[in-house]
Amino acid sequence: MEKHAPESTVSQPFVDRLIDNVEKVVVGKRREIELSLIAMLSGGHVLLEDVPGVGKTMMVRAIAKSLGAEFKRIQFTPDLLPSDVTGVSVYNQQTMDFVFRKGPIMANVVLADEINRTSPKTQAALLEALEEGSVTTDGETRELDKPFFVMATQNPIEYGGTYPLPEAQLDRFLFKFKIGYPSAQEELEVLNRVERKHPIDELKEVLSLEELLTMQKEVTKTYVDETVKTYIISLVNGTRKHHAVHLGASPRASIALMKAGQAYAYMQNRDYVIPDDIKFLAPFALRHRVLLNSDAKLSSITNDRVIRDIIDQVTVPVKKAAAKR
Repeated sequence: MEKHAPESTVSQPFVDRLIDNVEKVVVGKRREIELSLIAMLSGGHVLLEDVPGVGKTMMVRAIAKSLGAEFKRIQFTPDLLPSDVTGVSVYNQQTMDFVFRKGPIMANVVLADEINRTSPKTQAALLEALEEGSVTTDGETRELDKPFFVMATQNPIEYGGTYPLPEAQLDRFLFKFKIGYPSAQEELEVLNRVERKHPIDELKEVLSLEELLTMQKEVTKTYVDETVKTYIISLVNGTRKHHAVHLGASPRASIALMKAGQAYAYMQNRDYVIPDDIKFLAPFALRHRVLLNSDAKLSSITNDRVIRDIIDQVTVPVKKAAAKR
């Protein structure tokens, strides 16, 4: 594709500064930090499925502090009610009127911890917030502050007493990925950093919310050629035709993959998306959007293997001159 001079006013140096700042707290997980920022820049949300203690909470807290954003953590438990998430109206005897008390979902950055431990009714309270950026309580719809970013977590080991997220709710997350264990050298670095004081306590704001909102607007201007769009559609269609898949990805997956590609290209200081951007992001954007059939499950075939097969089978479009805009 023909290269165009980036038109961004808030560009790569700001993104690198934000990532470098988060890495003061989270060691050796630059790719995972980048994926989180891609989701944030494209207005999406992230589902982390990993064991406890690998740094999920620290990563989202570090992102929030780096932005000077309001951060809230929701610990999902079996007895959590929808109003505990969205907020509730309380009667004020002095004014003789109901006053709305905001729930923890009404923040800029929200950690929804162990989301699969609460009831489906409470899980559903997140649906409107994730998709519409608003919550409805007592018949009144309230818009959430911008930017709004949710990182939800679930433990892949303990399934007793959990409620698996339905496909409709999984589809609301832009990415699903793991953080994983650190290497021995990285774990040593973690010990050295927290020996006397945790680095999260000294983390400073390096990017304002206003700058982030500007970046989100600029991301939408990133050019996506028709060949790249066709490549996205071919990958998503592949999930619907694969022999191991019972339910393939919906058009929402195509939209999510395109928007993620725009954000990733922007972070690379490009104002156009290339097929390699989509190829890199596809596993994270599609793995939670396919439902395998019973034969595949019995054969120990995984979602990741299916997505990798599809990526290998779909021809990457050759480069051509981008159309003039």
